[in-house]
Amino acid sequence: MHDAGHQRHLPAVTSGLRMTWVVAVTLIVSACASYAPLPLGRGEGAASVAQLVAPTANMPLPSLATHRFDPADGLDVTETAMLAVANSPALKLKRDELGVARAQAFAAGLLPDPQLSLGEDFPSHSGGGLTTAFNLGLSEDISALLTRSSRQAAARSQAGQVNLDLLWAEWQTVAQARLLFDQVLNLRAQQVRLAGEQAALDQVGGYIHAALAAGNLTYDGASAGLNAAADVRKQQADNAVALHQADSDLHVLLGLAPTAPLELVGAPYQVTPTSAQLQQALAELPRRRPDLLALQAGYQSQEAKLRGAVLAQFPALNIGFNSARDTSAIYTHGFSLGITLPLFDRNRGNIAIEQATRQQLKDDYEARVLTTRSDMQRLGADLATLDRQQRTLTAHAKQLADARGAAEQAWRQGLLDWPTWLAIRSQSLAADLDLLAVQQQQATQSIALEALLGNTELGAIAHPVPAQASTP
Repeated sequence: MHDAGHQRHLPAVTSGLRMTWVVAVTLIVSACASYAPLPLGRGEGAASVAQLVAPTANMPLPSLATHRFDPADGLDVTETAMLAVANSPALKLKRDELGVARAQAFAAGLLPDPQLSLGEDFPSHSGGGLTTAFNLGLSEDISALLTRSSRQAAARSQAGQVNLDLLWAEWQTVAQARLLFDQVLNLRAQQVRLAGEQAALDQVGGYIHAALAAGNLTYDGASAGLNAAADVRKQQADNAVALHQADSDLHVLLGLAPTAPLELVGAPYQVTPTSAQLQQALAELPRRRPDLLALQAGYQSQEAKLRGAVLAQFPALNIGFNSARDTSAIYTHGFSLGITLPLFDRNRGNIAIEQATRQQLKDDYEARVLTTRSDMQRLGADLATLDRQQRTLTAHAKQLADARGAAEQAWRQGLLDWPTWLAIRSQSLAADLDLLAVQQQQATQSIALEALLGNTELGAIAHPVPAQASTP
């Protein structure tokens, strides 16, 4: 009677185990993420500025977030920076990196999944009292739970570092947009000045060729005029190449197609922070500049990794519970305990790696701060020198422009020979181009200094310095 009752109980147990397995598999499958394809784009860029947007809510600086964006009348320097922040392909990659870091932080906080095992043994021959055996176990990696907090702290700090790196990249993109805006306008101004000079030289070119044909002028005497025109044409070609490069770089930064029209209006961006503002910014540098804050977050992440490596030197522990039945229909219940014996490895290699990495990050941070302080002093001195040079060149260019105008009138009246007139024009052209070059250097160094200090909102009064050149 006992055997019959026991035999009736066996199918029910086996069926229950199978149902448990089916339910477990169903739950696992239902929790899985689904796949969706993501086709590659064509990488063509926007055909016009009108197709681009620059949401003010996403701007990293107050001056950008409060600026009215209206590209219908052309892009000023602030609108150019706004478009760069919103559409720069390089910044899109940085934002993707932030998404990866946040996903890693999410993954670090997940609890390790328990392991479920189920097995059945079938007797190879029939016999009295024999039945199908099974074993059912559930285990969990306890050591993974012990290091979970360290992994979470490291991942959170890592995500914070990537977020700060993104902010720093946005600030650098703003500086780059302002710089390219200035370069394009300055090179366009140089091209206009050179085109005007070429048109003026064409006036004397016909005279020279006519005089040569009539035998009234030798080639030695004509060389000054011919060389002057050739030099201007070469300068035009070199300047055009530089303009093409700057214009192309700005198109890429804004996410525009190479052939998209780009109208720039207004003055370039330039600020002149006071000595007090520079000293205050320098004192607050480690607490404000995103790249330094990112290095600090990376250092904190490394500290957590080192703590996790130290915790991982202790024996790894795995605990499980199981239930089984043998072929004689005897049920057993118990537990399993797995432990790693720390005899040889003891995670010493990983601890040494994490310690060396922490030292590297510490030295990197200190070197970055020291370099910033040195560069700030150098850029401040450069700006003072360029300011003096700009004032001198402005006066010099004006004097030569006046002389050029007087020479032009005297030449037309036959009171001045054309070689002297060409020499005066050449000197005036060189002074105008030197002034434009210094103005661009001023804007470049000013933008670099502001970006170096890590805050493009120093409160300094902006001093627009439009590219200037005297009319040929």
